[in-house]
Amino acid sequence: MSDKIISRRADGVGRIVFNNPERRNAVSLEMWQAVEGALDEFDADPEVRVVVLSGAGEKAFVSGADVSKFEDERAGAEAVAHYNATTARIYGKLDSFPKPTIAEITGSCVGGGVALAVCCDLRICGASSRFGIPAAKLGLGYGFAGLKRLVDVIGPAFAKEMFFTARLFSAAEAYEMGLVNRVLADAEVEPYVADYARLMTANAPLTIGAVKAVVAEVLKDPAARDLERCEALVAACFASQDYVEGRRAFLEKRKPEFIGA
Repeated sequence: MSDKIISRRADGVGRIVFNNPERRNAVSLEMWQAVEGALDEFDADPEVRVVVLSGAGEKAFVSGADVSKFEDERAGAEAVAHYNATTARIYGKLDSFPKPTIAEITGSCVGGGVALAVCCDLRICGASSRFGIPAAKLGLGYGFAGLKRLVDVIGPAFAKEMFFTARLFSAAEAYEMGLVNRVLADAEVEPYVADYARLMTANAPLTIGAVKAVVAEVLKDPAARDLERCEALVAACFASQDYVEGRRAFLEKRKPEFIGA
């Protein structure tokens, strides 16, 4: 795994840290591949119930692609196609990840950083954070999947505003758009996210997983929705040991101990 991606887990929380602060956590192909490996490991580990993504240092969450690597990674048409296919696969994997994901944002969140953040379930940022998609300043094109994720989060008008102006938006503006769930003092972001993640790990994994899956179906075109799968996920919750444990814990006035089964 790349030393510019730090992957660790503790107390039910998996963490992926983009560790390239000298380049504002810009991401190379090697880093993307390491992120994919970490996601696969966290997905397969039943002890991991929540995943948090963050950037090293205080200046940036993720600032997009590492331009210094373009000569090596995106020099020709074949290399560009490979890079784009890799990033699209990883964005998709994060977007459909079966466990809750949190983007812990400090500093700037630009370009690919925004694309990464909107793949997460929750986004929590510091008051000094800034958000932007400078594609129109670079002549870049954005495909359907990435734009749909952004539109699903902030709506078409704000998505157009971000792209058409290519300017930086403040944390307050990001909150008004619905791009972030919470805006906190910069120093409070990390401990707040840690507490939030712990709060989630104490809840029933089957319930959380079912809600995440059903919300994903809600966002699909009605003709493409798998309502039978939704019903099966809900039924699995009611048939689980965790449902029994939840009822007993409530009656016994104690904290439940969920096992995800």
